[in-house]
Amino acid sequence: MFVGSNSSRRFWYFGMVCLLAFSLAITGCTPSDQPSAQTDGKWQITATTGMVADIVARVGGDKVNVTHLMGPGVDPHLYKASQGDIKRIEQADLIFYSGLHLEGKMVDILEKIGKQKPVKAVTAGIPENMLLSNPASPQAFDPHVWFDVSLWMKAVEQARADLVAFDPANQSVYEANASKYLKELEELHQYAITQLATIPQEQRVLVTAHDAFGYFGRAYGVEVLGLQGISTASEYGLKDVQTLVDTLVSRKIKAVFIESSIPKQSIEAVVQGAAAKNHTVVIGGELFSDAMGAPGTPEGTYIGMVRHNVDTIVKALK
Repeated sequence: MFVGSNSSRRFWYFGMVCLLAFSLAITGCTPSDQPSAQTDGKWQITATTGMVADIVARVGGDKVNVTHLMGPGVDPHLYKASQGDIKRIEQADLIFYSGLHLEGKMVDILEKIGKQKPVKAVTAGIPENMLLSNPASPQAFDPHVWFDVSLWMKAVEQARADLVAFDPANQSVYEANASKYLKELEELHQYAITQLATIPQEQRVLVTAHDAFGYFGRAYGVEVLGLQGISTASEYGLKDVQTLVDTLVSRKIKAVFIESSIPKQSIEAVVQGAAAKNHTVVIGGELFSDAMGAPGTPEGTYIGMVRHNVDTIVKALK
């Protein structure tokens, strides 16, 4: 116990309080400077779309906690980040997005955050000669690469490389997880090839609300027609509807498809237009295009989503 005059004791207590306050200030600053994995053993990762989150969760395994911003039915082309999204991005150790301007309005935010922490595009490793151009913007590429499973495998490899670079101590874990997932995706790719080949070639025509299935068509031998362009930010008008209707009538195409992330009114207008010309067109089912299904369902995973799309298309067109 400190012994001395009252003034000395007051000075001593004042000094101890200042020292304690300084210590707490230093301690309080430490967690923000350290990755959250130091406290719960897992990296906190934020992804934009469900497809990207699926990759990171599969490759990262039990070393990561993954959240994503865009849930079922959300259109990434038009998505605007909320304050909650900004908070999740700021609190993440690492951020993954799809890239090729899929996220549209979020690109600026991601670029700014990238100056403070790692922000990675899973499509960064895909060679340009494997990408499809965007007719509306010759200098840009079609971002819907996940519809070609073999291309999406390259996105898995990119995510694996980014995780290893970020956390080299767990390289063996990420490589093992990626290897297992890639084998599953190779099987999925072969499944799509086999199933879609059962549709007679002249009937292998996929008509949807927007032109998101270009890679799918190229990979699996399907002709693709879309009412809107590659991005849903593009507008369509009466002339676009009429042009598509004329194509359906002249080629006797009998099924079109709606998409989970786009209002179905556009395709319904095409169906009605065909009916006005005495040609019956049915809606062959709902496809998942820019968003996966609900969490906990088969379609809430990338593999389940692709299988659902393939099975729905085969059933309607075969």
